[in-house]
Amino acid sequence: MPSRQPAQFRPQLQIRPQLQLAPQPQLQPQHRTQSRQQPQQNHLLAALSPEVQCRMFPDLELVQLPLREILFESGRRISHVYFPTDSVILTQYMTLEGSPTAVQMVGCEGLLGLSLFLGAESTPSESLVQIAGFAYRIPRRKVEEEFSRHGQFLDLVLRYAQSLMTQASQTAACNRRHSIDQQLCRWLLHSIDRQPHNQLAMTQEFIGNMLGVRREGVSQAALKLQAQGVISYTRGMITVLDRRALESLSCECYGVVKKETDRLLHYVPQCRPTTNPHYS
Repeated sequence: MPSRQPAQFRPQLQIRPQLQLAPQPQLQPQHRTQSRQQPQQNHLLAALSPEVQCRMFPDLELVQLPLREILFESGRRISHVYFPTDSVILTQYMTLEGSPTAVQMVGCEGLLGLSLFLGAESTPSESLVQIAGFAYRIPRRKVEEEFSRHGQFLDLVLRYAQSLMTQASQTAACNRRHSIDQQLCRWLLHSIDRQPHNQLAMTQEFIGNMLGVRREGVSQAALKLQAQGVISYTRGMITVLDRRALESLSCECYGVVKKETDRLLHYVPQCRPTTNPHYS
């Protein structure tokens, strides 16, 4: 008989159990979606060497993130770092009047919890889920241990920190100087950059809150884009039909952030343009 080859090492991943009253057939598609999740769907984790992955992956825990779940509260101690796979997370600041303004967007290109690596125990901002999906999380102690090795993980985190600072500063300038139409285009582009498809489940009211503008302004801007064949909007679902046109209608802020992200995060795949044949 031929000798059996040793099985390839696969780090054991923890999966947070989902609350269920009883097994039900209609939940099976959700289970299949969960089973397709892999740490390498997060591009930062995928860029790590096998040696670093073997140290970190056993402590990863797969978690499902529902829409608008708050992951980090202002002033609360950070206990985990999150690596999104198909979810998108917003970092926002609240005014004294309770009005939110989003400044950063985190998806499969990076991680949530950067403050830990900059010497902070907490953050003055709030982080919530913009697009529902999955993420892997790891206890802060474990991720700090890898960061303190001063190796590849540290280098990737610092590069990602620079890209986030660029995104935050450019977002502040955009919110102050550019029209709602341009801000909406920028927001949609940043969102689909972090998705494997061109569809976004979000309402105009939610986008207005994140941009710090009235819902009516977002509605008018969306109607213009729909009339031009750039997007379609139906019952809380936005589909980007023509990415190139969306880029041309956006302000320069998206291009500045995209260029810096491509320069710093060499491991992130390039976006494939979508074009509406009826308007090309």
